[in-house]
Amino acid sequence: MASPENFFSNAGRQTSPLRLLRNRVLTFLCVSLSLLTLVPLFSIVVLVVKNGLSLVSPSLFTQLPPAPGLEGGGFGNALVGTVVMVGISLLLAIPLGILSAIYINEYAPASRLSGAVRVVAKLLTGIPSIICGVFAFAVVVLPTHQFSSLAGGVALSILILPTILLTGEQALLGVPKAFREASFGVGATHFQTIWRIVLPQALPAMMTGIMLAVGRAAGETAPVIFTALFSQNWISSVMQPSASLSVLIYNFASLPYAYHVKMAWAASLVLVTLVTVTNVLTQIVFRKKYS
Repeated sequence: MASPENFFSNAGRQTSPLRLLRNRVLTFLCVSLSLLTLVPLFSIVVLVVKNGLSLVSPSLFTQLPPAPGLEGGGFGNALVGTVVMVGISLLLAIPLGILSAIYINEYAPASRLSGAVRVVAKLLTGIPSIICGVFAFAVVVLPTHQFSSLAGGVALSILILPTILLTGEQALLGVPKAFREASFGVGATHFQTIWRIVLPQALPAMMTGIMLAVGRAAGETAPVIFTALFSQNWISSVMQPSASLSVLIYNFASLPYAYHVKMAWAASLVLVTLVTVTNVLTQIVFRKKYS
């Protein structure tokens, strides 16, 4: 009977070259495919910068869009409208999403209601954005008889709600149970534990989900067309039609004027930069504050 040492040494000599080769091939394949996934991202960034950077100037952020066939102007009203509608969507979606995540993870993780909320949230992530626009049109636009920034914010809040809820739940699951047990051990209530221990630990991961939601809301076009429409003027009320960067890009890119097409590229560059900078700054601030 062979000793365990001889058995493993013989097995190692027989399989080691093949296993090493297989490991190297699979490692090379994984690295190659990972790099391949970056190609579309960098291609988009390069294309947007190449076509839109030449038109970027302070006037783009302070002036109104030009009429078809004319040059000059900017898209300041679209930038303001985008910020307003995304802000409204966050005001509606963040409290509902975070509080729902706290309930289904901290208070009743195994209840039927929590299971139903998870299923509905996952289903909502797959609903086409235009359906959310149609829903907001029926719920807000038709009763008020007015396209508005508020209706656009409602449509976007429906889109980003499942993202905030599901990422918030995962952030709470990432907090070690030992933290909760230690808090209970010193006499803290359930609410105090969640407010003072769990939420501060989960906040950086929650902010990541919120920033993903901001990126999606800022770039959506179909729901905004159905609800906020478009406007050539500055926004003066949330109950009036409003311009947005995504709709401006859609409108200008389809016009047969070279200058308007360039403005669409410039608006794309501003939108990508705005979302990226906001995401990076938020991550830096919250990681330093809660690290």
